[in-house]
Amino acid sequence: MPQIRIQAGFLSGTTYPLLDKKMTIGRAADCELRVDINGPASRYHAEIYPDGQAWRVKDLGSLNGTLVNKQKVEDAVLNSGDRIMIGESIFEFDAAQASSPAKPASRKDEITPEHEAIRDLIDQMSVKTRLIEAEISKAIIGQKEIIRELLTALISNGHVLMIGLPGLAKTLMISTVAKVLDLKFRRIQFTPDLMPSDITGTDILESDETTGRKEYRFIKGPIFTNILLADEINRTPPKTQAALLEAMQEHSVTAAGETYPLDPPFFVLATQNPLEQEGTYPLPEAQLDRFMFSIYIDYPTEIDEETIANVTTRERILDLQKVLNGAQILELQNAVRNLPVSDHVVKYATRLVRATRPGDARAPEFIKKWVHVGAGPRASQYLILAAKARAVIEGRLLVTTDDVRASARPVLRHRMFTNFTADSEGVNTDKIVQQLLEAVPEPGEKDY
Repeated sequence: MPQIRIQAGFLSGTTYPLLDKKMTIGRAADCELRVDINGPASRYHAEIYPDGQAWRVKDLGSLNGTLVNKQKVEDAVLNSGDRIMIGESIFEFDAAQASSPAKPASRKDEITPEHEAIRDLIDQMSVKTRLIEAEISKAIIGQKEIIRELLTALISNGHVLMIGLPGLAKTLMISTVAKVLDLKFRRIQFTPDLMPSDITGTDILESDETTGRKEYRFIKGPIFTNILLADEINRTPPKTQAALLEAMQEHSVTAAGETYPLDPPFFVLATQNPLEQEGTYPLPEAQLDRFMFSIYIDYPTEIDEETIANVTTRERILDLQKVLNGAQILELQNAVRNLPVSDHVVKYATRLVRATRPGDARAPEFIKKWVHVGAGPRASQYLILAAKARAVIEGRLLVTTDDVRASARPVLRHRMFTNFTADSEGVNTDKIVQQLLEAVPEPGEKDY
């Protein structure tokens, strides 16, 4: 497959596959190949496209022109190794992996248009992931793995519980993700006096002045959005917390006997402060299980904290570019669901989950010693979904056991409940998951 490599400029080192369709280069947010928004390039500067015989580059009437091997061109054929210069960016065309932009498949290797679309989407996702991370990094310094876990949950259609001390940018991170993904965003500050209707909406009585007829009309609450930030969710009573259960599981809200669907995509991203427990209401196990991931946010590194202290104490303007929209996220969620996974990966994920249950024959001794209740079947489902999503955001079609291991901690940490022995010894679920990953082997030949 022909490729474009960025040699210099924005996202230097990134490789873009050319997928038998034109690719626009410029500063605009909808360009497939973005350049520095503060650079000298035009919003829609040039495009690379196939003509059936070769790949070509065409200038789109830019102010500073398009150069190929330092020669200004209007429309030129590209050969392998050609260097395209647009403003301060340099791109290298590589045709070594394909002799022409369009290679017909043999009958033996023929794939359906649906599979072709999924493959193309996944091919592009690694680039989109880097773009998303680059945009979020304008507002959030460090926390790369946290951002990656958030993206993994979002394209798996899963909800996230974020736990961290005050001042660690939990709220800012979620609102920034919503802006970069071009999604509707609502925030609810959970307090002890918050009522369920404050979240889902309420019926109001309206009167028609001409006829005198009175009827109830449902006013939608803040839950009718794409990303709902439930800030400090454990500060409201269980009755109000339960208002989220139907929305999180069924993606709908029922009020006064009527069911109202929520527009997809829909995510609940909740935050929780682990320090102050006075006046809080711990989330019930049924609601905890609805969250795909539980993410712990720790203090930044010393270098990151120095950068935060330097950058955030002076005036700055954040120009966040939108990378994905709702329709594209739904496509990615569909791609994750349809991505095949081997029996080996499935067996390993389910074996890992079953080993968290003290009564299971495979449970190690430390599980029987420290765990009161292990993870349920939903953990196995989320481990597989998270492993698939992790492969997709890295642009891979192959799901591995490494993807399962990378997702084990955020999936399992809130689905295991420790006993008094673990609490007295200072053992938390993170330590248990780490030991579990070391103790549970991958399936061998005798398992098939």
